[in-house]
Parts: sequence; C-alpha cells; structure tokens
Amino acid sequence: MMFLAAIGRVAIFAGQTIGHMFRPPFYFKEFGHALLTIGYFSLPVVGLTAFFTGGALALQIYAGGARFNAEAVVPQIVAIGMVRELGPVLVGLMIAARVTSSIAAEIATMKVTEQIDALVTLSTHPMKYLTVPRVLAALVAVPILVGVGDIIGVMGGFIVGTGRLGFNAAVYLQNTVDFIEALDIVSSLAKGAAFGFIAALMGCFYGMNSGRGAMGVGRATKASVVAAAVMILAANYLLTELFFSA
Repeated sequence: MMFLAAIGRVAIFAGQTIGHMFRPPFYFKEFGHALLTIGYFSLPVVGLTAFFTGGALALQIYAGGARFNAEAVVPQIVAIGMVRELGPVLVGLMIAARVTSSIAAEIATMKVTEQIDALVTLSTHPMKYLTVPRVLAALVAVPILVGVGDIIGVMGGFIVGTGRLGFNAAVYLQNTVDFIEALDIVSSLAKGAAFGFIAALMGCFYGMNSGRGAMGVGRATKASVVAAAVMILAANYLLTELFFSA
C-alpha cells in the first residue's frame, strides 16, 4: 500500500507540474539558469561517458564477432547499440546522478531553511518557480545531450575501429550511415525527453517532500537518485517496446 501511495503522490505531482507549465507567470531567468546547469555543464561527463562506452563496445563486438567470423558487423552494431539504447540510457543515468541529486539537495535545503515558505509569503507559487523551470529545461536539454552523446559514442567506436582494429575509415563511416534509420534517431531523442522529465521531476518531488534537518536533505537526495535511475530504466524498456516491438 505504501508503494501504491508513493506512485499516486508522484503522479499527482507530475500532473500538477504539467498543468503549471501552460499557465503564467513564467520565470524565464530560472529556466535559463536551469538550462545552463542541466545542459551545458553536463556536456563533459556525457561526452566522456559516451566516448569510452563506444570504444569499449567496438572492442567487445569485435572480440565476440571473431568467434563467428563476423568482425565486419562492428560499425553497424556500435551504431545501433549507441543510438537506440546505450546513448539515451547512459545519458539519462548520468543526468540522474548529476542533476537529480543537485536539484533534490537544493530544493530540500530551501525547505529546511524555510526559503520555500518565504516564496509563499511573497505570493510566488513554489512549484511554478522551482519545479516548472527545471522540468522544462530538462525536457529541452536532455534530448540534445542524448544526440551529442550518440554522436560521440559512435565516434569513439570509429576511432577504436580504425585505429585499433584495422577498419577502413571510409567504409566504417559508410556502414554506420547506411545502417542507422530515422526511427532509431527519433526513438533516441524521445527517450532523452522522457528521461529528462523523469530526472528533473524526481529531484523536485523529493526536494519538495524532504524531511527537516541535514538528515532529511541527505535522505531526499539519495531517494531521488535511486527513484530516477529505476524509473529511467523502466521507461527505457517501455519505450523500446513501443518503438521496436514489431
């Protein structure tokens, strides 16, 4: 029953957040700050994660394919693996680790120090000022990060494939371009938007509902990251089923 009650609270919070997105006032300064924090400042960790994952994926596929004389499939499998699955999921988990924890800790600290109560006193709706800008920024920034991560991951596989495994550069790139379809790209960006929404929403939800004191802030931060990571992995399966079940 506690699990179902928690799902209900998250669903109500999500519905309220979506409802407030379309009603003024709009806090563009907060949105811009959140966009910079979630998007631009996440580029280094996303790029490094995607690059090394793409390189390791190329090595593993080559080693596995060598058992069946199928080494030539490395470019195609790296491309589809990064674009369809690894790119969106890894970016989503990195955002959960970096952004969700930051949002939860920031809002929970504001609650502990009664800054949220001060917003209410000043006739400022806390959800519109704190939650909506961050969720909207994540909806915009994370798909872009996923696209960048996909490209860097494929290039990581390309560098390892041509520099370490002996593939011809032109043939590798041609195989990659020929194998990726429009649906792969659309699904990747759609997953990025969904994962960004989940990551920001969980940070705001647990921050708004944190307990008092330093222990409450710590618990809210930990719970937000765990919930975001689990929900991202579950959403990944559902979206994969939606796009590729046929």
